[in-house]
Formats: sequence, structure tokens, C-alpha cells
Amino acid sequence: MEQFKRFLKAFRPALTVTLVFMLVCGLGYPLLMNGLSGMLFPKQANGNLVTVAGKPIGSKHVGQEFTADFFMKGRPSSVHYNTYTVNENGQKVYLDGSKFAGLASGSSNYGPSNPALAERVETDMAEFLAAHPDVKPEDIPTDLMTASASGLDPHISPEAAAIQLPKIAEASGLSMEVLEQIVQDNTTGKLLGIFGEEVVNVLGVNAGIAEAMGLTQ
Repeated sequence: MEQFKRFLKAFRPALTVTLVFMLVCGLGYPLLMNGLSGMLFPKQANGNLVTVAGKPIGSKHVGQEFTADFFMKGRPSSVHYNTYTVNENGQKVYLDGSKFAGLASGSSNYGPSNPALAERVETDMAEFLAAHPDVKPEDIPTDLMTASASGLDPHISPEAAAIQLPKIAEASGLSMEVLEQIVQDNTTGKLLGIFGEEVVNVLGVNAGIAEAMGLTQ
């Protein structure tokens, strides 16, 4: 009995410290940070949502897969931007019909010497040239043929956006002037004018195209 009392006496401080730190670090601190971020940065804390007609259609920091001819296409994604449908058997499949991998993000991690990478690029290039017959292979911006590490990059270069506009104008019925303005409205410049590159947010552009076409009413 005496040994048990000594054990409890020695064990009580450790248990107390564990409970205190669990409450402070595991509950109090996360609640405090979540509350402060929600008050100080409500848009960022809620995922930088893009809304159309008052309805959220995605996050400006997460790309999506678009298949319609009148929408701008983003970079290739080994996880199809995690965009899937459910078939008649209740199975999740990507928009091209391939099996859903269940991955939230990631890349195929193919090395330059991997034949699978060359095959994928050749296939994507052939599809792009078929959709844009006036474009030469050497004029295709590199980012339209290369996937990002996350597979969720929502941005492309201004050059990659501009080369798609004639096809989008033909499919959407919108003028080049309107499309160029939509792209400009969704273009972010270099940080402080020197860091990074100019990028175009594909989701923002497509939201603008849908709105201009009257598809969001």
C-alpha cells in the first residue's frame, strides 16, 4: 500500500503536466488560432473560395479539370485535379473514364528518361495540336505540357493562356477583347515586382467566361 502511494505521488505531477499541455496545446491553442484567423483573415481562413452568383465553385488556390471547348485548360494533372464523377455502378472515375486513384494530390514523379513521361507528353501535345490546328508544336508553352508537383496548381503562364484564346473565342462566341480582359483580370504579377512570375488563374478565367456567356444565371 505504501509503495502504491509513493507511485501515485510520483505519477501525479507527470499526469497533471500531460493534461495541462494537452488542454493548452491540443485544444486551447488551436481554438485561439482558428478564432483569430477567422476574424483577421476570414477569406483566407475559409479557403479563398471563388464564388459565382453567390455560390462557391472552388478555391483560387486549387485547380480543377475542365473539358468543355469554351473553357481554358490548366496544366496536366496526374490526379486529374482530384475531379471525378460516379458511374452507374457507384464507382468513382475521372472525367476521362479512368479509375479514380483516391489521391488528394501528388505527381507521377516520372524522371526525364522514363518512357511513360515521353508518351504522356506526346499524347497531350497531339490532343492540343488537334484542338489548335494553327499552333506549331514549338510554340506550345512548356507549362501546358508539364504537371506540377502537387497536381493541383491552378495557374498557367500568360503565354499558355493567350495561345488558347482563339479556340475559346470560336467555341464560346465571345470576342477576343472580352476574353483578353477576363485573362487580365485574373492575372497576378510578380511579388513586389521582382519575385516569381506572372501567372493566370484558370478557375478565375473560366468563372469569368461562364459569366460572360450567361451560364451562371
